[in-house]
Amino acid sequence: MSPAERIHRTLEYSDFIRGVCEAGVREAYPAADEREVFLRCAQRCLGPELFRTVYGEALPGDGLRNRG
Repeated sequence: MSPAERIHRTLEYSDFIRGVCEAGVREAYPAADEREVFLRCAQRCLGPELFRTVYGEALPGDGLRNRG
């Protein structure tokens, strides 16, 4: 596989994994809008400490509501 094909494949996998994360968030939080879905996926990827550093308290009370 050429380097360009490897990069393309890696980006495809990345898109797939992001879609799986989004689907999980939508299932856990059916009333979430697109911004909340994005933030919850970011929180899952970054972890709680880095998420707070980057986004602050964008999801107030999340510790009580987080199911993921």
